[in-house]
Amino acid sequence: MRILLVSRIDNRDALAFAEKIKTVLEKQGSDVVFDSDTAKYLGSTGCSQHDADASVVIVVGGDGTILRTIQQMDRPVPVIGINWGEVGFLADLEPYEALEYVQKLASGFSVEERMRISLSNGNTFLGNALNEALIVTVRPAKMLKFSIIVDGVTTEQFRSDGLLISTPTGSTAYAMSAGGPIVDPRIQGILLVPLAPYMLSSRPHLISSDRLLEIKLESSKPANLVIDGQKTIELGTSITVSVKRSERPALFVDIGRNFFEKVDNKLRKL
Repeated sequence: MRILLVSRIDNRDALAFAEKIKTVLEKQGSDVVFDSDTAKYLGSTGCSQHDADASVVIVVGGDGTILRTIQQMDRPVPVIGINWGEVGFLADLEPYEALEYVQKLASGFSVEERMRISLSNGNTFLGNALNEALIVTVRPAKMLKFSIIVDGVTTEQFRSDGLLISTPTGSTAYAMSAGGPIVDPRIQGILLVPLAPYMLSSRPHLISSDRLLEIKLESSKPANLVIDGQKTIELGTSITVSVKRSERPALFVDIGRNFFEKVDNKLRKL
């Protein structure tokens, strides 16, 4: 089995732990390679995710490191995260249990699919998001206006500081902080959460991913689209963004832990 090992590069302890994992797994007989960025900070040799041709990716870091790793994938590869961040909703393992678990990967593992959303403007592909896409004003403290179009019908209009377009996986991230519900990741739906809406009647919406969903920006103020906190695109003042379920879900190693039990444990840290 070939394993790609990715670490956050701004934490020396995380990098040292990644080195320890590599040593343990290589003694076990696995072929382990660092990604290029991790290798650079360790003074070692590595390769790009595309060239690694790995069966599984181990990420030592927080949700940001995991999201960045998935954004860089040309093809979905199962990921398992070891939490070296604050809360780490995407990381299933804590450091104290990680070494024991990763040594079992070579004997096989189950995979869980997580829905991603695909965003486009006409024929222009904007990107895929695992957690969320955020439309937010370029100028602070300026409101935007959005029309929500479902199956060709305008169903809602928001005036707000921004709009979160979240997956069920992302419901425990920014969307939760903005007042959205926690959504079971097995649900195939798209969550819309307005940020600081002008009207109290403007509430979060959960829309089936089988529907045709369009977000029409109608504002005199320019806005940006931020995908998973990793990629920023200038939208201007008037644009229609189509949102649908991505044909390529993200893949995670399923360690058999109940989602709601994990969320409860994570939330106790906040």
